[in-house]
Amino acid sequence: MPRRGQVSRSTICSPRLTTSAACATPATWPTRPVVAAGQNATVIHYVANSQLLGQHDLVLMDAGCEYGGYTSDITRTWPASGLFTEPQRTLYDMLHQLQGEIIGNVMKPGGETLDQLFETTCYKLGKYLQEIGLVGKSFSEYKELVSQGYRFCPHHVSHYLGMDVHDTPHVPRNTRIVPGMVFTIEPGIYIGQDCGDVPPEFRGIGIRIEDDLLINENGHVEVLTEACVKDPRALQELCKQQQRKPGASSAEAF
Repeated sequence: MPRRGQVSRSTICSPRLTTSAACATPATWPTRPVVAAGQNATVIHYVANSQLLGQHDLVLMDAGCEYGGYTSDITRTWPASGLFTEPQRTLYDMLHQLQGEIIGNVMKPGGETLDQLFETTCYKLGKYLQEIGLVGKSFSEYKELVSQGYRFCPHHVSHYLGMDVHDTPHVPRNTRIVPGMVFTIEPGIYIGQDCGDVPPEFRGIGIRIEDDLLINENGHVEVLTEACVKDPRALQELCKQQQRKPGASSAEAF
């Protein structure tokens, strides 16, 4: 696990981060991973991977492996210190709950296509942010809450996976989900330091949780990356375990 004052680049030294979840043997990186901390985690595709970790930073790692000609894509976010601050935990708990609800909504009304999943995600995100006070109570219409959700998560919640990480752009995201499809579910929340209408304690926080899903031949949803820890309590416990091992890397932890 990267220690405070270490360069976040050190966390990408081993492909075991995702091969342990998505593959059974060592694999190669299909794309350059995102390893961002603090304010840089609010940059959706930050790839400099050279920032020093601060004591209270969150680390956001978006990576994947390539195995047998097929790719994976997974994101986890965790506290560099091993403990979430109260604002971080509030947002993480909300996003963790949201992702679980979106996965549960796959192939159901509001989740029969990737585009429907995205719209449902934005609406729920806008609603939940309103409940914790980050979105004003004046927004009550469905489209208004969708817009507010998109404001804090300005990227699609899903993309297809295959021989490329975004495979393939030729299949529209309004295509009905059917058995055999593999795709991601990756809600995020990004609050820049310049968001003046958001309480200061929430600014500079970026969180994303991403898993890979397969619709099997029976039409059931399989989360291919479920072995990779994302429950907030389990994350903190895993961090504590790694901190007891001098020199342990976060790639070994996750």
